[in-house]
Amino acid sequence: MRHTLTSTVIKISNLLDRIATLISGIALVVLVGAVMLQVVARYVFKQPPVFTEELARYAMIWAGLIGASMSFKRRFDPALFNGATRGPKLLLHAANVAKSLVVILYLAPILWHVFFGPGMNPARAFITRHSRTMADTLPFTTFWVAIAVPLMIVFIFVHLAARWSGDTGIEKPEDDAT
Repeated sequence: MRHTLTSTVIKISNLLDRIATLISGIALVVLVGAVMLQVVARYVFKQPPVFTEELARYAMIWAGLIGASMSFKRRFDPALFNGATRGPKLLLHAANVAKSLVVILYLAPILWHVFFGPGMNPARAFITRHSRTMADTLPFTTFWVAIAVPLMIVFIFVHLAARWSGDTGIEKPEDDAT
């Protein structure tokens, strides 16, 4: 039963990482495309579209936040201290607990305030306020930008659970028989 649960958590973490890789890749392509369009339109045609700067900014937010979850999965995230590989088992375990607590203590309040504002008022929450705010030049609410914050946090929490389930990082690529 325990082995099934831990392998399921690791599989979910790996799936979320693949989804994050796809999302970040798309965001980077949109970012580069918007910047290139802006540069060409400004210097060649002398008339840049008004939406390119905002689109590039939003794509950068998505690439950065979702990319942060990918970094955490691969253990490329900034750490207070690098994981020791030798020493007393109790000390190694305490270091892992401390690193996990730092992640939880930092991200849990942010996730909370995504859904609950001051006085536990959902109407004043981060995500609710963004659902009522329109982008300046694009025809959608900034909710579609802000949703990257809770997604990143949930992805990181799943990756953290996978670490405690025995995940060592990114899954190894399958051997290519060709």
